[in-house]
Amino acid sequence: MTDIPRRKLGSTELKRLHRDWRRRSPGDIALLLENVQSPFNVGAIVRSAAAFRVRDTWLVGATASPRNPKTQKTALGTDRYVRFHHAPTASEAIHLIRSARYTLIAVELTTDAVPLHVLLERVRTTEGTVPPLCLAFGNEEHGLTSDCLSASDRIAYVPQLGKIGSLNVATAAAIALYEVHRSGWTATTPPVGQLPPMEPTR
Repeated sequence: MTDIPRRKLGSTELKRLHRDWRRRSPGDIALLLENVQSPFNVGAIVRSAAAFRVRDTWLVGATASPRNPKTQKTALGTDRYVRFHHAPTASEAIHLIRSARYTLIAVELTTDAVPLHVLLERVRTTEGTVPPLCLAFGNEEHGLTSDCLSASDRIAYVPQLGKIGSLNVATAAAIALYEVHRSGWTATTPPVGQLPPMEPTR
């Protein structure tokens, strides 16, 4: 055990910590939400988007509005940190996404999908960073439409271990956003020092 007293970080320390990780996270990330109808899911995704510095979020079709009172219950005001774009169809959104020079990655379980961490290894640049990426997530029951899937540059999935066939869309989005950053941190961040040995539990 360390001799340093353990305590929670204060607000100034948190800001300094987040600023340090932002410096280690080059590249832009965007989201496409296609027909994500639950405002609670959209609110949770918005909060994750704010936490992981998502640059642009396209809201497509029947996706719940960030202004919906139910969305606000899970977003908790973090929508003010996210830039939203609205599009009636995926094809219109994808045209704008390509104009913004994002690579579109659909997160879906398909026959040609690859694990997200493997895909990120393949698209990483020689400097160890990932190019600007837009992650697409679909409807809670039906997933992404065939139009969105066929227009995507790559398709990835989040590996799972249990007997559940799929993740909640907000959970999947949070995991995927973290994994994009984590893969870059692993490739570019120097070791932070030796951890103290784990003591056996009694």
